[in-house]
Amino acid sequence: MMKKTLVLLAGLAVFGGSAALAQADFSGQIKARQGQFQILAINLGILGGMAKGETPYDAELAQHAADSLVAVSHIYEPPLWPEGSDNMSLDGTRALPSIWDERDDFLSKWAALGTAVSGMQEVAATGQEAIGPALGKVGGACKACHDKHRAPSG
Repeated sequence: MMKKTLVLLAGLAVFGGSAALAQADFSGQIKARQGQFQILAINLGILGGMAKGETPYDAELAQHAADSLVAVSHIYEPPLWPEGSDNMSLDGTRALPSIWDERDDFLSKWAALGTAVSGMQEVAATGQEAIGPALGKVGGACKACHDKHRAPSG
């Protein structure tokens, strides 16, 4: 009887442990959400360069960049943020556990980003002078979420 119990426990340790590890592999979700933030950063960089006069204003490019921001903001977020994919559970992410502890707040901040980038989309092609104020609103939405739900770098 003791031998059967040991074999059963050993089997659970090997197979149960590997099942738990397989469930905890959130590398795809982390890469996807980091990728979406890279897309946001690239397009915000385009718009920021125009707003600062570092690059020539181009209405068509500004509109494409703003459209890309809106497209990313429409991504359905919950599948990209499975519980246990925070920086306390895994390396390679700055997502704080507060994302899951305060899920409604996190999702409302994502919705606020959507509102801000929609505002950018409305004005991006109207002229360089309109980009700065709209970027300020987008930056405020980003900061509100990062201050609460993202760990500092380093």
